[in-house]
Amino acid sequence: MFVRHAQGRPPRIADHGGRCSYYRLVTTRPAFVLHDHRRPRPHFDLRLEEDGVLRSWALPKGLPTNSRDNRLAVAVPDHDLDHLTYTDEDKFIADTGWWEEIDRNDRRLVFTLHGRRDAVRYALIQTSTDWLLHRIKDQP
Repeated sequence: MFVRHAQGRPPRIADHGGRCSYYRLVTTRPAFVLHDHRRPRPHFDLRLEEDGVLRSWALPKGLPTNSRDNRLAVAVPDHDLDHLTYTDEDKFIADTGWWEEIDRNDRRLVFTLHGRRDAVRYALIQTSTDWLLHRIKDQP
């Protein structure tokens, strides 16, 4: 559930380096953001809010669009929560919203992203070297 400001929009937060203005939605659910990077090579970053930071994975080919395809997901260092709204000339927000954990063990995290348009369920599966991102066949 989002908490809205009295005028119907979320409260404004500080500019990021003077480049952009942001509005932050206050929520009780953990947030996610999917960043579209243009440099150094085009790729996406998936960031999931957990334990006060954004757990992050670089996705060289983006999110899988069907359950037959797995995508490489390279774990990268955690990011501060201010990256939920961060953009610059080479990075913009492709999707944002909240996420829910469905199942977890030491090598797998099953979750649903509740984005701007729809809700999609994925699994992050740890391999011996990296992670795979899999779109679950049975969707919510």
